[in-house]
Amino acid sequence: MPTDTLNSLGEIAATNTWGAIYPEMILGCLALLLLALEVILPKFAHGAIPRIAILGQVLLLGYIVIFDVSGGSSRVAFGGMVELSATTQALRIFFLLASIFVSYLAMVSFENKSLARIEYFAITLVVTGALSIMAMSNHFVMLFVALETATVGFYVLVSYFRQNPLSLEAGLKYLIMGALSSAILLFGIVLLYGAASNPALAGSSLDSMNFQNLRVFLEANPTDTLAIIGMLLVISGVAFKIGAFPFQIWIPDVYQGAPVPTTAFLAVSSKAAGFAVLLTLVKTFAPLSNVLIPVLSGIAALTILFGNFAALTQRNLKRVIGLSGVSHAGFLLIGVIAAQSVPEATNWVLFYLFAYLLGSMAVFAVFAHLPKAWDSDLDLDDLGDLAKRNGFLGIALAIGIGSLAGIPPLAGFIGKFLIFVAAFKAELFTLLGVGIVGVVVSIYYYFGVIKAAFFEVWRFTDENEESGTPSALPGATLTALGKLTIVVAIAGSVVLGFFQGPLGSWLSGQ
Repeated sequence: MPTDTLNSLGEIAATNTWGAIYPEMILGCLALLLLALEVILPKFAHGAIPRIAILGQVLLLGYIVIFDVSGGSSRVAFGGMVELSATTQALRIFFLLASIFVSYLAMVSFENKSLARIEYFAITLVVTGALSIMAMSNHFVMLFVALETATVGFYVLVSYFRQNPLSLEAGLKYLIMGALSSAILLFGIVLLYGAASNPALAGSSLDSMNFQNLRVFLEANPTDTLAIIGMLLVISGVAFKIGAFPFQIWIPDVYQGAPVPTTAFLAVSSKAAGFAVLLTLVKTFAPLSNVLIPVLSGIAALTILFGNFAALTQRNLKRVIGLSGVSHAGFLLIGVIAAQSVPEATNWVLFYLFAYLLGSMAVFAVFAHLPKAWDSDLDLDDLGDLAKRNGFLGIALAIGIGSLAGIPPLAGFIGKFLIFVAAFKAELFTLLGVGIVGVVVSIYYYFGVIKAAFFEVWRFTDENEESGTPSALPGATLTALGKLTIVVAIAGSVVLGFFQGPLGSWLSGQ
């Protein structure tokens, strides 16, 4: 073997710093520990295993926040397969926080169901680790492997309520659409690899799947037809994952049929991972911006309009939140586009994601406590008199929905405001107008949810209500852990609405 080849292999081996992905390795080990405990512990002690999962994640999150958060310069590991930066560190914390919320929602959702439980928490941990690595990917091979690991896990989580036909239907639809999106993404990667590996073209590379090498090729060949088609296919594959128009068709049915914790997982973590990848790819595809930016702009505008107008006629709660999530994807796309000329917009996209996480988890926590045999059947009528029967859940729902709607002074309002400022600075005036229209339209269906919970008290006429004492809401018994989890979500939405400085400075790496 030639000496230069040996030297190159030695340099690559020197970058195999396993400590760079130790949180993801710990998540994998924790998942294996849960499965081992299920075998080792007697059945009466299995109820402690989900709490062990949550405790392990909380301790890992605390360690990362206290000891491992820095705004240092970006560095690569594993021969350029993974890139670590302040942004990827923020996303790692985001995924862990979301996983803790999802684990709690799973505890509530499985409370009265005869289903295998431990496997759900183990898969959640593995998917969280895969999403984190996906956000750090700097190479198409690493990106695709991490993406498929997460997707296979979601196939199981979506159809986990196997006694419910809607859950099985959702799993099948997600399987078909997920396979289609992966095929489109892979086809685009292959075309890019074929074009950028052609030695007859300037800027070609033997490792053209590396994002930096691919950008060098695209800078030298900005009009290469094969590369442009490959880019569009890759963007289409990612658009499936974030639920952007016209690839959002799977979202209402899958969100409705999936268990509440899985719906929350898809709505928050899967979407955030997709945007993390998109932020990286848009930088890689910057030499093709004359094609990329108009395409993304059209997708963003149509995504906002479709999501908001389609949600107007929905009564199923999970479909409403799913379609509203489509509109949020449109707002985030505006931030991604603006980030190409307004560098600070990247941090504003991350802030929006954190605000969306807190608001969404507050709403899904309320859904998990509503009395229904299967949460896929939850509709506006099930919220009737919620605020009167359980004031704590009513307040949580109001704050969560208010933040998603962008009502000041909650975090969601600040997130939308920052995205609009970025659009204005980037002179995306058409998208800014579409975004404002989307916010106005969304007020109708968001406040329809609030109205159902706070004002439609006449739906109930039982004896307790006639005597002036409303009956308790069945299934809404909150444990101390539940109250703490919901308080964190709603307090975060309120605090970030008033004090954005600390989070903003941290996201900026200052």
